[in-house]
Amino acid sequence: MQILFISSWFPNKLEPTNGNFVQRHAEAVSLLHDVEILHAIGDSEQKESYIFEENHSNGIKTIIVYYKKSKNPALNFVRRLRAYKLGFSQLRKPDLVHANILDKSMLFAVYLKKKYQIPFVVTEHWSLFLELNRYRLSFATLSVARFIAKRASFIFPVSENLMNNLKELKIGEKFKVVGNVVDTNRFTPAKHHSDIFRFLHISNLIALKNPDIIIKTAIQLRKEFKNFQLSIGGDGNIERLNKIIKENKAENFITTFGELTHDEVAQQMKNSDCFVLFSEYENLPCVLLESISSGIQVISTRVGGVPEIVKNNCGIIIGKTEEELYAAMKSVLNKTYKPDSPTELHQYIVDNFSMLKIAEKFDEIYRKVV
Repeated sequence: MQILFISSWFPNKLEPTNGNFVQRHAEAVSLLHDVEILHAIGDSEQKESYIFEENHSNGIKTIIVYYKKSKNPALNFVRRLRAYKLGFSQLRKPDLVHANILDKSMLFAVYLKKKYQIPFVVTEHWSLFLELNRYRLSFATLSVARFIAKRASFIFPVSENLMNNLKELKIGEKFKVVGNVVDTNRFTPAKHHSDIFRFLHISNLIALKNPDIIIKTAIQLRKEFKNFQLSIGGDGNIERLNKIIKENKAENFITTFGELTHDEVAQQMKNSDCFVLFSEYENLPCVLLESISSGIQVISTRVGGVPEIVKNNCGIIIGKTEEELYAAMKSVLNKTYKPDSPTELHQYIVDNFSMLKIAEKFDEIYRKVV
């Protein structure tokens, strides 16, 4: 079938990593179907009304249309839909539209269904719909999400936890949970021999990821253990973290790094022993799946869909206290916690979150819809 992916979030020149999990879903589906991708985003620095960016990655034609962004939200919405229409005119007519994230941009999927009778499905990733974030969920955003979801043939939440939240909010009617995807050929176990145990954290380093607490806990842990290092970084404020590390004279065992390519992320994981995620909330974190696929154990807070994936002796799930994080990191250092072997961890991801496995889950519903 001809499948068109559209998304409220997608990697672009302004936000290189935003919605990269959508791109991975599209690449997975391309194993079984012909896929094209369309995205539109506003640029306030842009002089031209519309700029088209076309590229071909892994055999997938992708068009990103940048529109001139104004200070008027209503005008921006009109320009965004116009950008989608202009981009759509340069693509093949799809048998099915696979939309992502139930925000107002995905009204374009409703438009295509009404004008061309093209059915659409929606994958949902947005943590705004989680119970602890609903105080930020406006009536307008909820109404738009319900409007789009009612016209979709199927909703694909990335976790059961998110699906239950969508049901509580009366967003959507037909559901199938399809998780995030992992390139299991890229994220593979590697033998590394070192007497130094290496903890790893990769994120956008925003407050809800609590990178400061991870550093603080490592500093406390150093008083008891000398044989470990912490590598922490990503596409966020590294300077602030470096200041904390320097103030605590921890440069000899805590190192930082900036934004990484996907291959560089894989290499970081291959060289590590345990991935640490201490988030306030998540849906289905790709970094945990990729870490497990790389054969390393994980430590994570009990949030979102994390308990759905961190099982089969993949790692330790904890509450949101620093004491629990300290205890978990200590238990992996003194080896009182023993995970499955790297080969078993990798195979678990292959069986449940590999590109072909995710593609097959989508394909089952595509065929019912079309």
